Amino acid sequence: MSRHVAIVTDSTAYLPQPTMERHDITAVPLTVVLGDQALEEGSEISTRSLAQALQKRRSVTTSRPSPQLFAETYRRIAESGASGIVSLHLSAELSGTYDAAVVAAREAPVPVRVVDTGMVAMALGFCALAAAEVAESGGTVDEAVTAAEKRAAGTSAYFYVDTLEYLRRGGRIGAAQALLGSALAVKPLLQLNGGRIDLLEKVRTASKAIARLEELGADRAGSAPVDIAVHHLAAPDRATALADRLCSRVPGLADLHVSEVGAVIGAHTGPGLLGVVVSPR
Repeated sequence: MSRHVAIVTDSTAYLPQPTMERHDITAVPLTVVLGDQALEEGSEISTRSLAQALQKRRSVTTSRPSPQLFAETYRRIAESGASGIVSLHLSAELSGTYDAAVVAAREAPVPVRVVDTGMVAMALGFCALAAAEVAESGGTVDEAVTAAEKRAAGTSAYFYVDTLEYLRRGGRIGAAQALLGSALAVKPLLQLNGGRIDLLEKVRTASKAIARLEELGADRAGSAPVDIAVHHLAAPDRATALADRLCSRVPGLADLHVSEVGAVIGAHTGPGLLGVVVSPR
């Protein structure tokens, strides 16, 4: 029988599967549309297939889960014994996932609190983990939501991409900013700000941009207990090296996750992505 409060998130949280199972977190998949094929993230399309499609300039788009899929998930969880659900999702500024969950929650057989975390990737994953830890200790829906929102408020996410072109194609960053980056041949650093992806700095070379990404992550971490995630797309060596350097620079490091993002985020960033998520405990 499940615990009193169940935690739901979506596939862009990129939590490791063993972590999801250990904390009984359910992830509802977003969809990647590759040509005329609609493929569920996490089970039907690999990041390698995505990277190859992007490099060949094939049409790649993404779409939210349907309200029906959320409704089925909530019903299944309720039938397993949960009396309340906290449903935590990526920023509503980036996706309609939150809206679909809200629609489904209205007809759910148990109370469902749907939260727009304003986060994405492990910035979202850390929120889900915070809520799950409260639920595991017998906390209420309100207490789990409060823990997730507190974690989101303290979490920062920084990203390096080789080009802004993919973000421009998906409408996640302004065309003017993308064109400026291309015209100046700069390497962009981005940040998650108010649920949106904003251009933070423009750096002249990839090596300087990655060094600056490391500096931003270490400075934001400080010396207090903190969890860090290093994300990448088709750049495992860069990610491992960056993680190793952060380990030596962050005295309060509690947990460190190194992982490749899934197809949904990858479709909007392109190969070469590096990201650092800093989440104080």
